[in-house]
Amino acid sequence: MSGLLRNLLTLLTAWPRYGSCAPHATVASSYRVTPLDTGITTLKSDRYLQIAESAQVDFLLNTGLMGGLLKQRIQFVNLAQMVRFGKAVRLFDKLQVDTRVAFADGKCAYFSHSFSVGGEPRAQVLVKMKFKQGRITVPPQQVLGAFSGDKPAQLQHWDDSLQAF
Repeated sequence: MSGLLRNLLTLLTAWPRYGSCAPHATVASSYRVTPLDTGITTLKSDRYLQIAESAQVDFLLNTGLMGGLLKQRIQFVNLAQMVRFGKAVRLFDKLQVDTRVAFADGKCAYFSHSFSVGGEPRAQVLVKMKFKQGRITVPPQQVLGAFSGDKPAQLQHWDDSLQAF
């Protein structure tokens, strides 16, 4: 299914739940794998990223953050994405994506998207993103609220490897 169509369907299905979760919550989204998402019988690797983007939109709607972002003309920009594949996702499977903010610092927020079918883990997508208002980077705390604690080691290793480029 095209990314634009999937995002439009996500908007329509998530709108009734607008603001039902806190920004620190995990938001569950469901998607059906269609023939447009697969090669022959399994989900294409690039479609994981499209579905993760739709899950981010669903997260922003369910947490009620979308309205504030639109009012303040703040956009989110994905800086880097990392996928860890597990077991294949098949055609017509009902895919559940659990989205949460794994960490946020002064510049970036790190989203974690856990993919599962029937409760069995299938993949994980990590997304490093910024909030931008024109050319200005908006601190994630201004949008998401404060996050306490240290950056998880997995995210620190990922950042270190990104810096190597």
